[in-house]
Amino acid sequence: MKTCSIILFICSLFILASQASILKGSRPNIILIITDDQGYGPIGANGHPWIKTPNLDRMHGQSTRFERFLVSPTCSPTRSAIMGGRHPLKNGVTHTILERERMSLGTVTVAQHLKAAKYNTGIFGKWHLGDEVKYQPNNRGFDEVFIHGAGGIGQAYACSCADAPGNKYFDPVIRHNGKFVKTKGYCTDLFFTAALGWIKRMKEAEEPFFAYITTNAPHGPFIAPPSNTKRFKDIGFGNTQAGFYGMIENIDENVGRLSAKISEWGLDENTMLIFMSDNGMTGGGSGRPGKEVAKGYPFYNAGQKGLKGSVEEGGVRVPFFVRWKGKVQENKSVKKMAAHIDIFPTFAELAGLKLSKNLKKQVDGRSLLPLIENPEADWADRYLFSQRARWKTGSEPNDHMWKAFSVRNQRYRLVGEALFDMEKDPGQKVNIAKEKPALIKKMRDAYEIFWKEARPLMVNEKVPMSPVRPYHVWYREQMGEGGIPVWKVPQL
Repeated sequence: MKTCSIILFICSLFILASQASILKGSRPNIILIITDDQGYGPIGANGHPWIKTPNLDRMHGQSTRFERFLVSPTCSPTRSAIMGGRHPLKNGVTHTILERERMSLGTVTVAQHLKAAKYNTGIFGKWHLGDEVKYQPNNRGFDEVFIHGAGGIGQAYACSCADAPGNKYFDPVIRHNGKFVKTKGYCTDLFFTAALGWIKRMKEAEEPFFAYITTNAPHGPFIAPPSNTKRFKDIGFGNTQAGFYGMIENIDENVGRLSAKISEWGLDENTMLIFMSDNGMTGGGSGRPGKEVAKGYPFYNAGQKGLKGSVEEGGVRVPFFVRWKGKVQENKSVKKMAAHIDIFPTFAELAGLKLSKNLKKQVDGRSLLPLIENPEADWADRYLFSQRARWKTGSEPNDHMWKAFSVRNQRYRLVGEALFDMEKDPGQKVNIAKEKPALIKKMRDAYEIFWKEARPLMVNEKVPMSPVRPYHVWYREQMGEGGIPVWKVPQL
């Protein structure tokens, strides 16, 4: 009996080692879907009591999924961390507007790095890391660009951050490879259709690709197709909440459409598909804690404290599903803490790329492949830092260092002066700060070291506001040069 057990153990180790060698440098196609303000809770498989997400639920079951995947409290910071593999403050991103959403030009993006491995790269949806020419994704490593401007369709602020004037969620004007095009349909459907059309071309060219599908939904304003809002209005939700949940169910439909096409085109076994969100759930579409949003439908945030914009667990924890047929284990959970800064090195390792000396200085994250290959793999503990930032433009960031910050390791979360045992108390109801003064000092010391590294890299703090909105300027120029052509919908 002991001999059999030893043989089985050795065989399992051999299988895991073989799996690891297959994934590292295997050069799969990579599709990363990231939704806007959805958070962890609004997925049926994550326990949501009324939303219907059959396609995401199916993906949940087909994936190795990370149960403690952490991002930043708001949009641009998380996106810059994905692109640069380091904390957003080190990318110069301390806000979502006012020129402070612009990702430092010194940051090498994961798209640029993947191009060194001969990957084709495409972005479809929301960029939100700078609307001026030099910050746009076509100058940050993306070959195919199909995006709106600013942080949302139709947004405009007194700075460079602005979408095409008067833009709407239905039939929006989209910037496609440097020119505006007029589309017909609902924005999320369009972003997935554009991505699928490009993916089909890449398949026919037999070249590896990285597709970054980044929806503006379910960010406010909460507008969804009537076919997606009707059920919620019938239940008794108001227009805002029906829009929020309708947007998510529309995303689910598009995830199903994408999954079906990947299978139809024979890409399942050579494509890693990832689904995530960019920060915690927005409060605008979901009601408020302690209040019913419709009769018999209480507030739901998976028992977490905090929403979008918060450095509590609910503000920064998101779903992270990793699906790859035949290569990644199905229906497996990773309990170890991981984060947005880990995506860059993971993709680099998949592509067979090594980090240069300069990139090793830039990238703070670590490859997730050991945990994707074996959810029980050894994984050294570390500290991750959340900082809401968003201080008033022109103020000294050092004055805000100890405000709206959080430090997290595998077991504990420090929020200001409060400490929580996240294993025993995931809802953060019992402050144990008085019991762990030495641990608090250690966590604060780690945060102080991080801050001293990050402060010199906050390059956008004193830049003047742009006198123009580039998307508005380009729109007027194109209108004067012949107008906005109708987008040619790809044949799928």
